[in-house]
Order: sequence, then C-alpha cells, then structure tokens
Amino acid sequence: MRPSGRQPAEIRPLSIEAGFTRHAEGSCLIRMGDTHVLCTASVEPSVPRWIKGSGLGWVTAEYGMLPRATHTRGRREAAAGKQSGRTQEIQRLIGRALRAGTDRSALGERQITVDCDVLQADGGTRCASIAGGWVALRLAVNGLMASGELPHDPLGTPVTALSCGIYRGTPVADLDYPEDSEADVDGNFVLQGEDLIELQMSAEGKTFTRAELDALLDMALAGGRDLTQAQLAAVS
Repeated sequence: MRPSGRQPAEIRPLSIEAGFTRHAEGSCLIRMGDTHVLCTASVEPSVPRWIKGSGLGWVTAEYGMLPRATHTRGRREAAAGKQSGRTQEIQRLIGRALRAGTDRSALGERQITVDCDVLQADGGTRCASIAGGWVALRLAVNGLMASGELPHDPLGTPVTALSCGIYRGTPVADLDYPEDSEADVDGNFVLQGEDLIELQMSAEGKTFTRAELDALLDMALAGGRDLTQAQLAAVS
C-alpha cells in the first residue's frame, strides 16, 4: 500500500488555475497533490546576444523554492549569494523541456522567460513546474497571437512531465515526498504526447530491469495523458 492509499498508477489530485497573477503575460497555479507551484511567463522583445539576427526565439526558465515550501525553513538563495546546484539543474531542465516543444522560428526574435516558484513542496516539483510552465507559456503565446504579433502558432502538443519510480518493489506513478525519499528507483519523464523529450532515471537503492523500465514508461505515458487533458482544459 502506498502511504497516500493511491493505486500504483494513480496520480495525485491535480488542478491548474490559469491567469493566477495580474501582470504576467501568462500565469497559472498548478497543484499536484500537496505540491503547489506558481508559474509565470514574461515576454521580452529581444533575444540573447548569441542568437541575435538568427530569426529564432528563445524560451528559458528560472526555478526557486520559498523558504517554507518544505517542513523546515530553507535559506533564501539570494541571501546566500548563489543558486544551489540543484536549482540550476532543475531550471535548465525546465528550459530545455519547454524549448523542445516550441517552434523557435515561428516565435521570432523574442524571449519568453518562465518563472517557477514552489510555494509548497511534496515531491515532483520539477515535473509540476514543467506542466504548469507550459500552461503559462501557452497563455503568453495566446496573447501574442491575439495581438497580431505572432502570425503562426509556435506551440503544439503540450509539454508535460511526471515522476515515476519503484517504491518497496512496486512501480508507482507521481511520487510524493514519503515515496520519493525512500524510492529504490527514481525517474522523471518529460513528455510531449506519446513522445519522450527527456528521461532522468537513477537507481537509489537497487538496480532495475528493462521490464521495470517499460512498466514505468507505460505509467508515465498514461499519467501524461491525464496531465495533458488538464493543461488543455486550463487554457481553453
């Protein structure tokens, strides 16, 4: 039995509240169980220096956790004067994932920065950030298209992500913190429809077999379909 009482392939209760903030071109609050992430997308009419003149746009991301997002207070990284390696790794993942789902030629020479701020953490924050980040990005692009600034839609099928792993010998989907902290195998599946964008997978307590990997992938694809439906509903 999972600590939450969920079935192995069952994801946590999911909600996405679009337009959560007033000023950002796109925003949402995504809740995956007790993990809550505020995602905003900001549009700038320029691109980084190294791609100026290429006709290509740029999508990037920043990620952070509020001091009391977890059960004990964490020090603000701004106070420490630098980002942790974990923060840098996660925000690079979010940026890569969202760029993979964007036609940068259709976006044109503008940059969209997606900020993902974890209000409350209970496992799976990077996956929730990717799913919510796409919703914020979609809403920002919708605004550009409505204003006539974008003649062609640079986004297609939603980009989403789900954690799956092996907990006490059983493949399970959408790990919460009690499972994630004790998982034998931990993985993050970044998806666009039925296709994989990125897979992060590691053995924490034991090795895993090809059959177990296939089972986890099947769970990720099934859960990804539910996430995609929720993303589309949020932006419709």
